[in-house]
Amino acid sequence: MSIRIQVSNPTVKALQTRLQDAYRRDDVRLVRRINVLLELLTQTASVPVLCERWGLSPSCLYAWQKAFMVRGMDSLISRHSGGRPEKLTPRQKKRLVELIEAGPLVVGFETACWNAVLIRVLIWREFGVLYNRQYVCTLLSNMGFSFQKTRFVSDHLDAAKRLVWLQDQWPAIVRAARRCQGLILFEDEASFAQWGSLSYTWARRGHQPEVPTSGKRKGYKVFGAIDYFSGRPFFQGIEGRFNSESYQGFLQMIVEQTTQPLLLIHDGARYHTSAATQAFLAAHRDRITVEPLPSYSPDYNPIEYLWKKTKKRATHNQYFKEFAALTVSVDKALAYFATHPDTVLGLFGLYCEESDMALKQAA
Repeated sequence: MSIRIQVSNPTVKALQTRLQDAYRRDDVRLVRRINVLLELLTQTASVPVLCERWGLSPSCLYAWQKAFMVRGMDSLISRHSGGRPEKLTPRQKKRLVELIEAGPLVVGFETACWNAVLIRVLIWREFGVLYNRQYVCTLLSNMGFSFQKTRFVSDHLDAAKRLVWLQDQWPAIVRAARRCQGLILFEDEASFAQWGSLSYTWARRGHQPEVPTSGKRKGYKVFGAIDYFSGRPFFQGIEGRFNSESYQGFLQMIVEQTTQPLLLIHDGARYHTSAATQAFLAAHRDRITVEPLPSYSPDYNPIEYLWKKTKKRATHNQYFKEFAALTVSVDKALAYFATHPDTVLGLFGLYCEESDMALKQAA
């Protein structure tokens, strides 16, 4: 004889309320258990189906059902699944974060580079807790740290001016561009060396990859600019040096290819600020408005990130016996970005977010 269990509507509603609460608290185990009970008690799915869907055994499902029938909602209290208690208290973890961010030299070590062994020693010295070296990496990851390569920043930069530019000047530039329906062009230059560039790649252990190089100290120079709103790029390659004349030629090309007002954001390179360039900009003041970046702030120019991606496509781990091969490879990569503005937005959008310059599409 089979027994059919029926649940009332108030019970179902109570289970659904408890399920919503479990979702809010991100209690994955309880969410799974209540979902299974709802389907089991309302007979919307059979036991074999539920077992396959949730990866559970029939005995587990029947145990949950029995517990609910005996204790009701009290059987749905989330309990700790056991395991070892954490060795560091929340307060100790907070202190550990402060020490790591202060740096190895500040806390008494003779190096400026953190590694798992040093942090293991630090934890033992400060809190008397000895972790396995491999677990230290897991602990750091759980605390929001990752192993990263440092980068240089100029010791001449003016933090106050950078903040003013970011909080006051940058929003004003965006508002002005929207009023006149203009383009905000982030401009910069890059040089691609004929001897190529090296990057990480997979290879058999013990067999370091080798890339031939001609050793020729020659580079392909490229001017570039990207529209903030659309991701439309402008590029112009030259074989000579970056100077006022070549820079003016690049700007003239952009003027001829567009009709909108141009808000030009560039750094303080000499050929950007030379008398000849200033005369050119004055002659085109009806189309071009210059908005200089704060000094020593390449991180505020998102095209820097695009240059890195271009080198990855065009020169990393490649051999260029002839200079023409280099120019073809670089031009091919630039042509790809020129025809994929959405990809460009994705590439330097992250750069904008890292600098707090939230990237927004044109309305």
